[in-house]
Amino acid sequence: MTFTTLGLHAALLKSVRELGFTRPTPIQGEAIPAALASRDLLACAMTGSGKTAAFLLPIVHQLIDRPRRTTRALVLTPTRELAAQILDDLNALAVHTPVTGAAVFGGVSMGPQEHAFRSGVDVLVATPGRLLDHFKYPYARLPGLEFLVLDEADRMLDMGFLPDIRRVLKHLPPRRQTLFFSATMPPPIAKLAQEMLQKPATIALQRQAAPATGITQAIYPVAQDLKGALFLELLKRDVMREALVFTRTKHRADRLAKFLEKNGIVADRIHGNRSQAQRTATLAAFKEGRTRVLVATDIVARGIDIEELGHVVNFDVPVVPEDYIHRVGRTARAQATGDAFTFVSPEEEGDLRRIEGAVGRRLPRVTLPDFNYSARSEEKLEVPLAERIAKIRAEKAAARERSREKEERRLQALAATEERNRQKADEAARRAAAGTARKPGMKVTVLGGSKPSSPRPASPRPSSGRPAAPGRSASDSPREAGAPAKRRRRRRPGGGAES
Repeated sequence: MTFTTLGLHAALLKSVRELGFTRPTPIQGEAIPAALASRDLLACAMTGSGKTAAFLLPIVHQLIDRPRRTTRALVLTPTRELAAQILDDLNALAVHTPVTGAAVFGGVSMGPQEHAFRSGVDVLVATPGRLLDHFKYPYARLPGLEFLVLDEADRMLDMGFLPDIRRVLKHLPPRRQTLFFSATMPPPIAKLAQEMLQKPATIALQRQAAPATGITQAIYPVAQDLKGALFLELLKRDVMREALVFTRTKHRADRLAKFLEKNGIVADRIHGNRSQAQRTATLAAFKEGRTRVLVATDIVARGIDIEELGHVVNFDVPVVPEDYIHRVGRTARAQATGDAFTFVSPEEEGDLRRIEGAVGRRLPRVTLPDFNYSARSEEKLEVPLAERIAKIRAEKAAARERSREKEERRLQALAATEERNRQKADEAARRAAAGTARKPGMKVTVLGGSKPSSPRPASPRPSSGRPAAPGRSASDSPREAGAPAKRRRRRRPGGGAES
């Protein structure tokens, strides 16, 4: 079977040839004809099987000749990285067509995403949480939606997205074609698929999840505190050119990346505590070969396509066998080959046995020649549980002490304020009792107790030459002594005044 026999548009066949694809993968060979026939689809597809093209090719084929400026397809994914990867695949496949797309996920501004809704891109690739944020606004209505894809549905279940998916479905038209992809089919996913799909075509529902055939798997038994030294030695001996490394926790990823950088290995890390811009830049640097080692949590265990990735390392054994399958599926993609190494400490043997039961065989054990497995590591990548508990208790005790001191300072400040208010009230009461209460700025005249000022001596007045009236002295004048005499004026006959 070739892509030509699938009945795809000529523009898509040109894109497929330019991307180097010659024959469809098994999932593509089964899913594309069913999707082109407008049937709902329920498929169990292993990671790296080519399922992204299995749903993008038939959707783009049906959208090429449709009117633009209406969103007709929605792809729901569990993670931001997977959404960005699917958008990249869409752009590569639709490069010779007018079909447009946009990604909608958290950690970045909603402005460009709002523009995508308003302009009506043909395909939206979204995570459920951010999509629900947009659905709060009128511009995010999707009345013209015709195609819905759920990718990595079981991962959405693991991440707690099933309630969000059900809320998303309430905003979508009931008449649509739905393509449902999941690596596994646990009961909640099977129930959701039954609710969403109408007489679906089914693909590989009874297939047991397993890594791709091109992956060479190996187990490295090693003590927990020697895992970093063993990994560093494998890098120094060029056993692996580059590697994607999975750790159990975010903090462990940070410590391993710092340990490698300290020993001259160009490394970086990607996990949920980093911003979307940091995650995007880190992943781009690794894909371009500027970073030799990318340390990650399971945030990139699904759907991230890194071309020609030769090695995947499980620095910590995953607890769930399906996570192991998805981790190692980052290599040997699209029928290529790759290596998957797993470091197993004695306390992780139980998890390893469950993985071997899932893949159906015992994985080979490997030891590195001339490596000192009995050495004691000076670099601690994992803080012992007792130390972590003691640290947490000390931090909580310090926080309680800070809270107590803060409360004491608050009470002291409150008491000081109350004392000042009481003193002001007492002072006001004393002034009121003494009759001296006054408003600010009021001028107060103190009565009594002050010596009256002596009058100024009267200035001598020239005698008028007229004798005083009998029985009356000059000081008996109605004017006070010393007051200046008024000059009498009489009007001249010509209208002027004369002194």
